[in-house]
Amino acid sequence: MSSHQILQFRSDPFVLSHCCPHILLTSSLTLHSPRKQPFPGLRFRWRRSNHTGIRSSTTSESHDTTKEALTSETATTSIELKRVYPFHEIEPKWQRYWEDNRTFRTPDDVDTSKPKFYVLDMFPYPSGAGLHVGHPLGYTATDILARLRRMQGYNVLHPMGWDAFGLPAEQYAIETGTHPKTTTLKNIDRFRLQLKSLGFSYDWERELSTTEPDYYKWTQWIFLQLYKRGLAYQAEVPVNWCPALGTVLANEEVVDGVSERGGHPVIRKPMRQWMLKITAYADRLLEDLDELEWPESIKEMQRNWIGRSEGAELNFSILDGKGQETDKKITVYTTRPDTLFGATYMVVAPEHHLLSYFVTSDQKQQVEEYKDFASRKSDLERTELQKEKTGVFTGCYAKNPANGDAIPIWVADYVLASYGTGAIMAVPAHDTRDNEFALKYNIPIKWVVKNEAASCDDAKQVYPGLGMIENSSSLETGLDINQLSSKEAALKVTEWAERTGNGNKKVNYKLRDWLFARQRYWGEPIPILILDESGETIAVSESELPLTLPELNDFTPTGTGEPPLSKAVSWVNTVDPITEKPAKRETSTMPQWAGSCWYYLRFMDPKNPEALVDKEKEKYWSPVDVYVGGAEHAVLHLLYSRFWHKVLYDIGVVSTKEPFKCVINQGIILGEVQYTAWKDQEGNYVTADTEERLNEHQQVTIPEERVMKSGDHFVLKEEPSIRLVPRAYKMSKSRGNVVNPDDVVLEYGADSLRLYEMFMGPFRDSKTWNTSGIEGVHRFLARTWRLVIGLPQSDGSFKDGTIVTDDEPTLEQLRTLHKCIAKVTEEIESTRFNTGISGMMEFVNAAYKFRLILTVE
Repeated sequence: MSSHQILQFRSDPFVLSHCCPHILLTSSLTLHSPRKQPFPGLRFRWRRSNHTGIRSSTTSESHDTTKEALTSETATTSIELKRVYPFHEIEPKWQRYWEDNRTFRTPDDVDTSKPKFYVLDMFPYPSGAGLHVGHPLGYTATDILARLRRMQGYNVLHPMGWDAFGLPAEQYAIETGTHPKTTTLKNIDRFRLQLKSLGFSYDWERELSTTEPDYYKWTQWIFLQLYKRGLAYQAEVPVNWCPALGTVLANEEVVDGVSERGGHPVIRKPMRQWMLKITAYADRLLEDLDELEWPESIKEMQRNWIGRSEGAELNFSILDGKGQETDKKITVYTTRPDTLFGATYMVVAPEHHLLSYFVTSDQKQQVEEYKDFASRKSDLERTELQKEKTGVFTGCYAKNPANGDAIPIWVADYVLASYGTGAIMAVPAHDTRDNEFALKYNIPIKWVVKNEAASCDDAKQVYPGLGMIENSSSLETGLDINQLSSKEAALKVTEWAERTGNGNKKVNYKLRDWLFARQRYWGEPIPILILDESGETIAVSESELPLTLPELNDFTPTGTGEPPLSKAVSWVNTVDPITEKPAKRETSTMPQWAGSCWYYLRFMDPKNPEALVDKEKEKYWSPVDVYVGGAEHAVLHLLYSRFWHKVLYDIGVVSTKEPFKCVINQGIILGEVQYTAWKDQEGNYVTADTEERLNEHQQVTIPEERVMKSGDHFVLKEEPSIRLVPRAYKMSKSRGNVVNPDDVVLEYGADSLRLYEMFMGPFRDSKTWNTSGIEGVHRFLARTWRLVIGLPQSDGSFKDGTIVTDDEPTLEQLRTLHKCIAKVTEEIESTRFNTGISGMMEFVNAAYKFRLILTVE
């Protein structure tokens, strides 16, 4: 290493990273393996410091003790701290150096004999609001891991890009007349600038956006592969239609019957839509979860979403007005065929395809009104267990195949057309929902499973468990399952149903095919032509991709249900290039999920015009080693990505069965604690621990300077008998508690922000923002700076280089150093960043005591 390079290191405030090369929690740290000689090939020398330093607190093994010592540091004003820690000079300098020297670039061709590490953030949607302090939490963690692996000799892939199609940009375009592309590019520039100011070690030369034609060319190509294999098809399905927005919304975009964006009413209506057959991969999506290093809670969420169950489909004949069987049957799916004799009524979904056939004229108006009522609810609202069950009798009956009983058919919204067959046999003695419904509408209840553990008093309580079967035999049908266990009875009923033509064994899934169309402009065009004469769909030739979005100035809904793209008449009207027959282009676009399903692959080979990804590059970099993002993407995004990846695996594009080896969900950063008090009608404060009817009083927000801690509670300073309620809320513009990272960086520097977010608490837990905590870690960085550089001169500047004198380290000093290296390494590997920082603080305390500096020669 040249003397010039040594001087650069000494001028860098983060010489601590060379004292303890695994201290990765600031943006300019370097690292190495603790099990080996630091920086192989380099020799380290301890030197005695002339700097007396500041008296350190006693070294403590406790994280809490370290935090206390940090906050009780010698009082210094914010201005003085900034003078002794000139982050405003340091950070821009090194960020420019990294940019100019392409320090974090991953070459297109790497030495594949070296191990690889692919660490990825769930890339953001670039909104106009820019970053808030919750974003850097995950980004800092992945940056720490990337820096660690680089210095351990790995080839590291650590890219960033933008999930930039979607409804928000389109709504902004409608409101302001600004083209979505203009808004999107502006937002991307802001996000990029903010991320660079935070010093993340991304390879910006691999940056991509889902809105660029060079990128969505391959999103369209993947769609065509799905289409050619019968995995993309059109179907008439009930959808969440928002008339005001003029588009179909996904379930997660509907909250309490209105659109999440704008709060507009949403209704359910049938529409012909593009679907992706994710159900064809249900078993593989379920089975391969076992191989993944994911949080068990996330895997369990996916298992529940897929919802594989074994049971039987049973046929109930519809009876006419005279009680005679018709040729129409309602098929139900049940996991409990052992309870068939206990079915005392049936329920069909409001969208059931046979409902209009069997509803009686007397009940038709009530049923139609109920269908309209149900159409205004989301699937989630309809299936909430705690909600009151509602329904309407259809006036018609069906025959229970087990005993020949005529049982009423009801329509109720707690049954979904999209799950099972859209109809259920209701067994109110052994299903909680059915029991609530039966009690409300006075429907008979018949017990057929005996709860052996129940007392006499509890014998007639709803019992959804297994047991011995009773009251379950019929001479008319020849079926007798009395005195059998539930498991034996279920097998016997299924065999009987198959033998008599009344049903069959069935494996079912909660997972539904993926609704893939949106009636929006700002999305990937679907590369399909529809022939005018026949309505036949034809794939656009792969050689014609990308099929680019036409330029539009009017993005407003058409009012007819037709997507905005239908306004681009010259683009829509075309001909089939093979037959030259007139055709129209598909005017629905892909959902925002599309581009985010496979972006991790394009990062491996972002400029390739000939293929989605080069086979050799994909084989080397796959799978993603660590994928970090919010738990809100635990099911849909991850499930959709896994589905597309498996399709690509089947056609030989990728070499692994799964895209993400390890997934980590960071916690949420909540806004600063808000303190609430209550006042009665006379304006007197009411303490929160004695008054039961607080909701009848006026809520008052109390500023922090009027609050103090009293025991385990917070009280008013001026009136300590008044107990307050502290609460931290998720950051949102509506609450006014969003913290802009730009403000934090301006006042304290990027490294203080990064260090604080890692120090707040366990990475995976939710944490509450507290600006005073920033001041604490800022003092720690300033203290570290003084340890290495020395005190400022009279004019506030610092001498060049470090304060060192020749001396060999003692055994105790080496032991302290290596103890820190080992601890910090272990904590980083386990993503326990907060305790890793504690280890560094302990080391700095010790370093002040023995006043030694490590330099590199």
